[in-house]
Amino acid sequence: MSDPMRFVELPDARVHYATAGSSGSPVLLVMGFGVPGHMWLNQIEAFTSRHRVAWFDNAGAGQTTPTFRRPATMHDLGRHAVAVLDALGWTDAHVVGVSMGGMIAQEVALGWQPRVRSLALVATHAGGLRNLSPPPRSLVMFARAFLGPRAHRARVLESLIFPDEYLRTIDVAPLRRALRDQVVSAATVGERLRQIAAIVGHRTAHRLHQLARTPTLVVKASRDRLVRPSEHHRLHHLIPGSRLVEFEDAGHAILHQCAARLNDVLLDHFATVDRA
Repeated sequence: MSDPMRFVELPDARVHYATAGSSGSPVLLVMGFGVPGHMWLNQIEAFTSRHRVAWFDNAGAGQTTPTFRRPATMHDLGRHAVAVLDALGWTDAHVVGVSMGGMIAQEVALGWQPRVRSLALVATHAGGLRNLSPPPRSLVMFARAFLGPRAHRARVLESLIFPDEYLRTIDVAPLRRALRDQVVSAATVGERLRQIAAIVGHRTAHRLHQLARTPTLVVKASRDRLVRPSEHHRLHHLIPGSRLVEFEDAGHAILHQCAARLNDVLLDHFATVDRA
């Protein structure tokens, strides 16, 4: 599916990235909290016939090794994303971020605006006090899924990121194995805490008006237990000219649950911008 393993050597991290596709406008995929970049697999497979695609592991997940011991910031993680663009020689790219990756994507668009051909923000928010924690029940589930007893993490995580109605329609065993092997085991508790520090420090609301010239798509997952659905509307209103698309049945794991429909929306977004 992708080229051989590659790394960008930075003063504060050794960033693992990979690519697929040989033609078309470039797309950079930015993954969320504690999850390795290859978990974009449903999107990678759909995009590579039309685009060059790159993805990477955020510091503290997968095979990216941070060398700093202080808490991470979103600016750090955004700088790592731009370093991947530099390593590939891409002057710009369609940047797509999900959850914490959407926060990183905002940072990239604000700090390196000419590098962002378009922006797509999926199941994410602009930060601030209202987003320091999800609703109380979800906060407990989040702690159990990422910091609780390892034997139970995958089962709790599936209930947190997928709606109950969706889980009742599928065989959960393969999903649970993937969560256990690819997500639960992707980072240590210490690495997760450093990423949590970056999330807590995320504040972009006062700057998002600067993205008026950046074509932006906001994707709302209406059944999200981690990001309050109202926050997608807030993000949409804070970015002048942005477009909001709602998936009424989607939970936080929209990349998997609604992959085909989401991919169509994203490909249409890329094509519209490329034509313009």
